[in-house]
Amino acid sequence: MDKLTITQPDDWHLHVRDAEVLKTVVPHSARCFGRAIIMPNLKPPVTTTTQALAYRQRIQAVTPENRNFQALMTLYLTDNTDPQEIQKAKDSTAIHAVKYYPAGATTNSDSGVTDLSKTYAVLEAMQTLGMPLLLHGEVTDSQVDVFDREAVFIDKILIPLIKRFPSLKIVLEHITTRQAAEFIGAAPEHIAATITPQHLLYNRNEIFKGGIRPHYFCLPVLKREQHRQALLDAVSSGNRKFFLGTDSAPHSQANKENACGCAGIYSAHAAIEFYAEAFEQAGALDKLEGFASFYGADFYGLPRNTSKITLLKQAWTIPDYYHFNDEKLIPLNANQTMRWQLG
Repeated sequence: MDKLTITQPDDWHLHVRDAEVLKTVVPHSARCFGRAIIMPNLKPPVTTTTQALAYRQRIQAVTPENRNFQALMTLYLTDNTDPQEIQKAKDSTAIHAVKYYPAGATTNSDSGVTDLSKTYAVLEAMQTLGMPLLLHGEVTDSQVDVFDREAVFIDKILIPLIKRFPSLKIVLEHITTRQAAEFIGAAPEHIAATITPQHLLYNRNEIFKGGIRPHYFCLPVLKREQHRQALLDAVSSGNRKFFLGTDSAPHSQANKENACGCAGIYSAHAAIEFYAEAFEQAGALDKLEGFASFYGADFYGLPRNTSKITLLKQAWTIPDYYHFNDEKLIPLNANQTMRWQLG
């Protein structure tokens, strides 16, 4: 196959940061995606409907005029979130989910939840209103190995959460393990998961080839090959509970390449191409459209896109970097050749 036409996809987990860098990163996502769930972990975090709507306007202001790209906003859950804010968010029609970060788990998560029980009133309101909860599914206990944080989260946090709120719509974000894939596969229909391109394409060896390679470091971290294969099996199965979420996360080169580099992989520049390569490797290109274009929209109760995109089997080289204010943004697989290209 040297040409693939699919319904325009959506990105159900995206970081675009704020201010001037929006001008670089938003057009990358808008070139192929119709919609994207925008993460709220700015500094300060997006905790109110008013803040989310203002952020949405800033994103729209830098969206290319020839692209029909919609920013779907989220709120950042804190210990002090007011349940009434969930009603405001629902009424706005622009806010589509609430994001849970365990305090200290990842980039700009210092304001995250310290104890999930402090949010029960908010979660009850979300369950009533049908507002999805998006989970960064890792525990932050320093006694837990970094490679086990997702599996422990499922046992210690997610399973009790589902029992307490049996109708709450939940997305376990950027899953990375066999345990997560199996759990989601067996879960009720209102429990789903997003999967990134890097976790489909690479295992943890990629971080250490020839030395430490910071541009392959993200959280949750890449896992063993057996876990990558489990994720590939999940998306190849056509199960509607798994859908596209890049978790594309831009950081400046200086913030990635230092003694304590930031977690996050930037993939928006070639997101759909990365997924095409992963699905092709798995012999499942016929399953890409459902994963990328249908299942996420169905889960969120939104109409599927009607426009199409075309991918061509045509080699091209990813740039060394993109401009990022006065710094550089190093993309995933910089200066490497891609087999698929957006037509």
